[in-house]
Amino acid sequence: MEKKNELSIELTAEVAEGIYSNLAIISHSNSEFVVDFVRIMPGTPKANVKSRIILTPEHAKRLLFALQDNVSKFEQVNGKIKVGEQQYVPPMTFGGGEA
Repeated sequence: MEKKNELSIELTAEVAEGIYSNLAIISHSNSEFVVDFVRIMPGTPKANVKSRIILTPEHAKRLLFALQDNVSKFEQVNGKIKVGEQQYVPPMTFGGGEA
């Protein structure tokens, strides 16, 4: 009898709530991709990174393909996602202290 490799994934109630983000900043080095998820609020000069995900280059490419597949499936049911001209994003600096 052949055993299948199964992975059990748990989702805690806290993580299941999710974190709202309306900006993703992506950077990379030769060994990893870093995706910072940010929430920008109108009229607020400061925005905090709400979550940072660090990926290997291979996993970043798998994520790209998975996003492309899901966007395609979404658009088949709901129609094309309209992406307007990019909104102005003020210059950003990273840091925790005063400038």
